[in-house]
Amino acid sequence: MRLFRKKTAPAQPRRIPTHIAIVMDGNGRWAKQRGLPRPAGHKAGAESFRTIANYAKSIGLQYLTVYAFSTENWKRPEDEVDAIMDLLEKYLREAIRDMDRNRVRFCFFGDLSRLSPELQREAQEAVERSKKYEGVQVNFCLNYGGRDEIVRAAQRFAAQCAAGERRPEELTEDMFSDLLYSAGVPAPELVIRPGGETRISNFLLWQSAYAEYYFTDVLWPDFGPEELDKAIDAFNARDRRFGGVK
Repeated sequence: MRLFRKKTAPAQPRRIPTHIAIVMDGNGRWAKQRGLPRPAGHKAGAESFRTIANYAKSIGLQYLTVYAFSTENWKRPEDEVDAIMDLLEKYLREAIRDMDRNRVRFCFFGDLSRLSPELQREAQEAVERSKKYEGVQVNFCLNYGGRDEIVRAAQRFAAQCAAGERRPEELTEDMFSDLLYSAGVPAPELVIRPGGETRISNFLLWQSAYAEYYFTDVLWPDFGPEELDKAIDAFNARDRRFGGVK
């Protein structure tokens, strides 16, 4: 008797999202668990970001957006804010120094006017010097808030209407998107939040309307390439219908 085996469908190749956004959460708790000051957690978190950015580039990710400092983070203790800003400035100096080797494009979402002149200058230099590179673009959300971004975009459109350049009825979703900090950047397909919290904390409110969310208890300083792979695998297991039926 001849036996026939049921054919199994070939495994689908893993798809890397075009754009992944990450809320880098848990630095302070990571430090507290180890009896360290909170700035030590932010330093460890900065190293995790460096690792993830390099890995994202290696797997072909096109856009990586990270929540580096929110409009609400100014409420934290002054020494902690100063430590975060010092880390950002240090990272940007190193990124500018190593730009020709890493070839990563930089962009910033947020109101940079409140930052120190030195940090503003280095951010602008990173953006200008990296425009020529192809590959992954890293978007830093710095002094950023989703509601603030939407209000600013609405104000810009209102100003255009007041100047006679636009009419209110002309406004479309695409037109509004072009008024946001993220103009020209595709919406994130996957938003990741380490650290155990399950809220979005005012992050990319407009852009993430149809994003898939991935939450994990792993604190950001412990979030490495293997954790990013888990998030991407979870994304690939989702059935994305965008309001339709399949």
